Amino acid sequence: MIMEAMRGVLGVPPVPQGSWEREARFVSTAALRGTAEPPLEVAERLAVRLRGTPGIRRVEVRPNGFLVIGVATPGEIVDELLAAPAAVRRSPAAESPPPASSAAPWPDFPRTWDNPGFAVRYAYVRAGAVRRWARDLGVRAGAAARPELLDGPFDRAVLRVLAELPSRRESRDPGWAAYLERLAEVYHTAVERASPIPGGDEAPSEVHAARVRMGEAVRRVLGEGLAELGVTPPGKI
Repeated sequence: MIMEAMRGVLGVPPVPQGSWEREARFVSTAALRGTAEPPLEVAERLAVRLRGTPGIRRVEVRPNGFLVIGVATPGEIVDELLAAPAAVRRSPAAESPPPASSAAPWPDFPRTWDNPGFAVRYAYVRAGAVRRWARDLGVRAGAAARPELLDGPFDRAVLRVLAELPSRRESRDPGWAAYLERLAEVYHTAVERASPIPGGDEAPSEVHAARVRMGEAVRRVLGEGLAELGVTPPGKI
């Protein structure tokens, strides 16, 4: 699992960098954290360990001690997210659900694309519907789906946003609302432009299966983020 492997070397999860359209890259400032050694020396040592980690394509050490890490198969992030239990972190003050009027940063209505809250809730529901439709059409999604097939630009856009989750979980200000809006946006675009559902006479393929599984990860993350905001994920819209 590539994210866990990088964290094992760095101590903290790296942050995705760039659009990922051509290369899936992360940046890490781990060499600058809590050490009296020169950051560049620490970074070089970490780079050696990272280069020996399966799934790492390249590691670049910047003069300031930053590490830029390219991964070979970004789709592996999907399996990693689905294998781990959802981590919902609520502050003690948030143990009781907030009043319905203040439960989310967006209103329930209008249910149009002008309302980011609708886009987020609909993305959660849509991912579940896609899974059901795909199963009915013979798409065999599951743990055997091949992550390397998630290599198109729309797939990579979704993976790029999903890859932010580990670092956001550890942030003092995860920015859940804005993050969920971005994840919903790229997921809706991916469903429209790189469909996980076979169309017309198209036969179910392994690419469809990989995209359905990616949608399951999107749904998991959206559900976690909604819970963090005190919102019950909707069953339907």
